[in-house]
Amino acid sequence: MSDMTQEFGRADRWRAFAIHLLTASGAFMAFLSLIAAAEQRWVATFAWLGLALFVDGIDGPMARKANVKGVLPNWSGDLLDSIIDYATYSLIPAVALYLSGMIGRPMSFVAAALIVISSAIYYADTRMKTKDNFFRGFPVAWNFVVFTLFAVQPPEWAAFALVALCAAGTFLPVKFVHPVRVRVLRPLTLGVVALWSVLGAVVLLQGFAVSPLVRWGLVAAGLYLLCIGGLLQLIDTLKGVRKT
Repeated sequence: MSDMTQEFGRADRWRAFAIHLLTASGAFMAFLSLIAAAEQRWVATFAWLGLALFVDGIDGPMARKANVKGVLPNWSGDLLDSIIDYATYSLIPAVALYLSGMIGRPMSFVAAALIVISSAIYYADTRMKTKDNFFRGFPVAWNFVVFTLFAVQPPEWAAFALVALCAAGTFLPVKFVHPVRVRVLRPLTLGVVALWSVLGAVVLLQGFAVSPLVRWGLVAAGLYLLCIGGLLQLIDTLKGVRKT
């Protein structure tokens, strides 16, 4: 019986470690995305970031189902995830934005600095998640923001204003929705995420040369994800004021 228990324990550890390896594969995807950005191959840059995002979306539920924390207590999946997320959500999008020059060289440099510094501070904030699973402050989703800028190609001032607004939002006590963990409006939010993902895939397949309908559909889905958390927070605040 003890031999069988040991076998099951060994299998659990290998399964848990395999999930850590899946998470760590995001680092290699980040590396490939960075190379593509250096060569200004923007489709490849965001395709690798998209694949890293997919891995980031599935490894968490897998880890919780396999009880990775309990099976391998000496390996921090949270720390591993944060290291890779900083690269794929913040650093590489900032590099892509800077190298593209879409905001103009001086302001692209400033925009990239805002992204990487505000993101580093955010990852050090132990209050980044609220009790109801919202993000507190803009959750450094720069891969979404910068991808949208590449797709829409707005005026330089508008692109910089969006970056500055999101960077400032990092430090504000405003809620931003977590698409999976927030229960309020979850079906609608997941539907919007699916729509954004499909439109993003179309943008990549067509090399960013897409119709205005696709571009503005991407913007509309992005604005929902950016604003719905704050809107729900405002509604709750107004309800509280009325009760008093």
